[in-house]
Order: sequence, then structure tokens, then C-alpha cells
Amino acid sequence: MVNTMGSISEITGHTRLTGLLGSPVAHSVSPKMHNEAFRLLGLDYVYLCFDVPEENLETAYEGLKKLNVAGFNCTMPDKTKMAQLADRLSDAASMIGAVNTVVNENGVFVGHNTDGIGYVMSLKDSGHDIADKKMTLLGAGGAASSIMVQCALDGARAIDVYSIKDGFWEKAEKMVSDINERTDCKAALIEMGSDERLGASIEESDILCNATPIGMAPNHTEGCLIHDPKMLREGLIVSDIIYNPRKTKLYQMAEQSGCHVLNGLYMLLYQGAEAFRLWTGKEMPVAEIKQKYFQ
Repeated sequence: MVNTMGSISEITGHTRLTGLLGSPVAHSVSPKMHNEAFRLLGLDYVYLCFDVPEENLETAYEGLKKLNVAGFNCTMPDKTKMAQLADRLSDAASMIGAVNTVVNENGVFVGHNTDGIGYVMSLKDSGHDIADKKMTLLGAGGAASSIMVQCALDGARAIDVYSIKDGFWEKAEKMVSDINERTDCKAALIEMGSDERLGASIEESDILCNATPIGMAPNHTEGCLIHDPKMLREGLIVSDIIYNPRKTKLYQMAEQSGCHVLNGLYMLLYQGAEAFRLWTGKEMPVAEIKQKYFQ
């Protein structure tokens, strides 16, 4: 697909296929990111998007296995079902019960979840380390699950998970139990509702992370789960994994309170970089991709 000078050439008979399964997927920045990385490194791969709703996922998966593709990403609504279809799961994907990256290992399709790694790497990019930190995590859905598991695996001291009692609650209970049994992290699941209790958790925490859609464009931009700016303090690390808009109400409130603030843009970048490494065995040229697509 590319020559060693990095200029685009024709797809060859050896070009390896990667891509994204989900619905919708037309808005995704992943094809630009991965194809540019392949070009920069002179790798004979291509990345495409495939609109695959959950009811068609098993058929698509079996077809990709037969085609012996290098691997692929999954996004909503396919992550949970892919965890059931993959031949084998990584430790993180097994604990989370969701897969966002599949890697062809000599015909065995292994499911990984790189979302949490993307989060931890985005923290490091901002000069922070999860090790020995306490986190207050807002949300218990797919993204929150990935974050809590990876942070526990990477040495977080404690995680207080705040959630409403929705469809994710029972799964979150099991995940918190698994974290407490399988890691040194002390995790707790707490029903959202008491600002006093939430405030006490934040006061004891090094990191506050919003992993809910509250604050996201286009429908939730006016929302914020932190109702009182006094719950935030100077020096607290506040991460909002939303990246549209770049500055949510929580982000702006944290900025005004003197917190260290980051959004979800680099989480997106680094989860993709980890998938790229798993497929190719090469490190994504993150600095170049960041400059071109994530500024």
C-alpha cells in the first residue's frame, strides 16, 4: 500500500485488512489515524469502516475470520457481543466483558479492550500516573468499566464508582467484586444521589473522572454531575472522557477551580495506538498523529 519513502502507492496482494465494526461508524477518525500511521511507517495495511449493527455481528465476524484479516476494532453497539464471539479474551477484556480490539494470532481471534489503556496513557501524557492513586469514577457503563479495570490492574490504590441503578448496575457489582478479589485495589460501587457522600469521596481522591455521557454534544452539553464547584479543589486531577465539546461544563468548572484538567481526546488516540501495536507489532508514531488529527 505504501513504499518505504512513505508516499501512497497501490494496494498490493499482500495488504493486510484492519477496520472498525459498529453502527454508526461514518463519523470515526480511526481510518485517518491508522492509515496515516501505516503510511508513515511504510506498512502494507489498510483500515476501513464497516457499518455492522449487533444483529449482523456474528455473520461479519465469521466472514472476517474466513478472510484471515489482521484484526479489527469494535465500537457500539458491538463490544459486548464481540466478547462472546472471540476465541480468547485478554485479562482486561475478560473482566470488563467487552471487546474493542480483535487480533488475529495465527488464526486465533483474541479479544482485547484497549479503552482503559488509552485512558491510563492519556493520564501519563498529561504528566500523571494512576499508580497508588485514589479515583472517584462517575459512571459504570462501557467506558467506565474499561477505565476502572485497567486502573486497578495498573496499581490504583482505590476506586469509588458512582452510578445510578440502571442496566449496568449488576454488571458493575460483579466487576467491583472481581477487582477486589483479583487486584490490590479497593473498589466500591455507590449509588449516585448524595452530593455529601460524593464530595467526601472527591476530597479523599487524587483523580475525578467523568465516564458518563453527561456533558456530551449534542444532547447533554448543559449537564454536569458536579453541582457545586466547592467539591473541586486546586491540584485535583479532573478528567472528562468526553471530547465533543472539548471543554464540557465539568471541564470549565475544574479549570476555574485550579484543577489539572484533561478531556477524552488523547484517550481516543492512545486506545488506537495500543490496537495498532497489537496488530502490527510496531509503535504508532503518536507525535505525528497527535499533531495532525488531535490538536
